[in-house]
Parts: sequence; structure tokens; C-alpha cells
Amino acid sequence: MTIECRPKDMQSFIKENFRWIAGGFALTFFSSFGQTYFISASIAEWQAAFGLSHGEFGRLYMYATLGSAACLPVIGRMVDHVAADKMIAFVVPALAGAALLAGFATTLMLLVFAIFLLRLLGQGMMTHMALTATGRWFHAERGRAVSLVVLGHQGGEATIPLVFSLITLAYGMQAGWSVAALLLLVVGLPFCYWAYSVPREPHSPGAKSDKPARHVRSWMRREVVRDPIFWVLLTGVLAPGFIGTTIFYHQDYMAALNGWPPQLFATSLVALSLTTVVVALLTGSIVDRHGAVSVLPFFLLPLSASCLVLALSGPPVVLYGVMVLLGISYGASSTLFGSLWPEIYGTAYLGAIRAVTVSAVVVATAAGPGLTGTLIDQGVALPEQMLYLGFYCLAATAAMGIAAIYLRRRV
Repeated sequence: MTIECRPKDMQSFIKENFRWIAGGFALTFFSSFGQTYFISASIAEWQAAFGLSHGEFGRLYMYATLGSAACLPVIGRMVDHVAADKMIAFVVPALAGAALLAGFATTLMLLVFAIFLLRLLGQGMMTHMALTATGRWFHAERGRAVSLVVLGHQGGEATIPLVFSLITLAYGMQAGWSVAALLLLVVGLPFCYWAYSVPREPHSPGAKSDKPARHVRSWMRREVVRDPIFWVLLTGVLAPGFIGTTIFYHQDYMAALNGWPPQLFATSLVALSLTTVVVALLTGSIVDRHGAVSVLPFFLLPLSASCLVLALSGPPVVLYGVMVLLGISYGASSTLFGSLWPEIYGTAYLGAIRAVTVSAVVVATAAGPGLTGTLIDQGVALPEQMLYLGFYCLAATAAMGIAAIYLRRRV
């Protein structure tokens, strides 16, 4: 029976697998330049420059993101056929070019195209490459590996928006986007290329382990999309992206609505990141011991609570509570989504399968700003919308519980 070596502790695990863990971490870290929490820092300036309302810019943002989602299933499946380092050599420089275009766009059409590229290459492909490689290269310790790789998102959330804000305040928005492009080319490209230039062999036949790697039949993408349970799972998978993007996109609106200081969201991201880190690592341990399916019935409950708290509003300290709840759900879901698909559908066609799920998540993040912004323009306040989103999470939690029961029986 083929088995995988299991390191004794986290320190030895990281030491033995440093290049692949660090490479995945760097990819998710630099994906920040295509994430809403980073792009939203420039929205006010773009709205002023092009004379757009919340709803108008939200719809443009939605269209650009939907376009990237439509391209992801085609481009994303390339990771099944093209070496990881060669994918990095293309994606990272292209993302740097998109950052420059976003900072120096002189027309609305160029700006929308820049956002399209940022969402496709940053939010989409950078994360997709990291999680697909990690899911394929690790078996018995997949949960632990994924939990470490996805911490790059939290590292980016905690540092990049703050640094960008400082640069923008001192030198202007264009300087901030220029620094982003420079970091991608000077730091991100060479390091990620080096890290992924040597693929990891997940099996060690001569190693000793108390947990054999469970072999799962590799489903083809066309089989997966015909599986009803896949679409049930998406009702839960899409919720964190939709709701989180909505919260971050409307941060200025919520701050004004509640009388919160403008810098509150930037500082509260620290609470979000710390909580997410702790919960992601704990979830990784749970996944390795009990499987990703065991997490399904629980990961949306904190997200539901965060929506209900935002619906009630309150003093500035409320936002820190929201970020802690959001961090619990983010930490669980980030590790869960990196481990779930290879656990139930195998690894041979993982790139093609994940491309569909990532595309769906991108669609959800696109729909969040567009839909909620339009509703705001129509007089439906965001707190009321958050109330309904909280109830949706509760309904999706029930669906995840049923899906978990079905998957255990199927295995």
C-alpha cells in the first residue's frame, strides 16, 4: 500500500516542505492585488474621476468580474497540462501589467479591462494555481498543507491594504499601483518560480505512517458537473465569497452609515486575519484527522452570525466582533475548499474541477457588489440585506449537513 510520510510536528513539516508551502503562501499572498479588499481602496478615486455612483461602479465591477469568471474554466484547466513554474512565468507578469493599467487608466474602458485582468489573474489564477498544486502534491497531510498555504490571504489582508493606503496618502494612487506591480515582478515572480520549479512527490513508499493515503477515483469534469451533490455544495461554497466581498466593497458606505471612523476597517482587518490564521490551522488538523466532509455542517454558522450582527449595527467595537466571526468562517472555509474537492473527486483532473468552482466563486464575488449596490440605489439599505443573507447561511448550513451525510455514505 502506498503511504505518505507524516512529519512529527508542524516545524518539521514546514522544514521538509518549505519550498512548496512557501511558494503556495506567496501565490495566495500576492493574489491580494486582485482581491476586492485591495481594489476597493481605489474605488472612491475612480468614482470621482469618472463620475460614477455606487450602483454604476458596482455594476461595472460585476461585469468585469463576470468576464473573468467566464474565462477561468478555460484558462484554469491549463494547470492540469502545463507545469506550475511555466504557469507562474505567464500569470505573475501579466498581473503586474494589470496593476499598472489600473493605476494609469485614462478611460473607463481601460479601467474595466484592468479590473477584469486583476480579477482573472489575481483572485482567480494565483489562488487556483496554489490550491491545485497543494491539493495534488499532498495527500495524508493535505489539510495541514492547505491551512498553511491559504494563510497568504490573511497575510495580504493584514498588510497590503494598509501599506497601499500609506503610499497613496503620501504619493498618490498611481504610486501605490506602481509599487504593487514592482513587488510582483521583483519579489513574487522569482520566488514563486523557484518554489514551484520542482514538483513535490506526494508518495513515499518507504516511509512509516500510521495513516495510509485513501485512494479516490478521479472524476472527470463532465462527471462532476452532472453530480447533484456538487451543486448542493456550491450553495455553501459561494456564500463566504459573496458576503465577504459585499462587506469589503461597501466599507466606506457602512462606515458613513454607522458613523464609524474611516480607518476602522483597515484596523479591523488585523482581527480578521489573526482569527482566520488560528482557525485555518485548527481546521487543517481536523481535516487530516476526520476529513474535509466533517467540517461541512459547521463552517457557515459564524458567517450567518456576522451578517445578523451587521444587520443590527452599533458602535465601532461591533465591527471587530463581525471580523472575528467572519474570520472563523473564513479560516474554516479556506482550508475546507482546498481539501474538499481532491478528497471527494480525486486529483487527476483537479485543475479542471477547481477551475469550475473558482469560476463560480468569482461569479459570486461579482454579484455581491453589483446586486447589493443596485439595491442600495433602489432604497434597500445594506443592514436589511445583511439580515436576509444571514438567514440564507442558516438554510445553506442545513443543506451542507445533508450533503455531508450523503458523502459519507457514498465513500
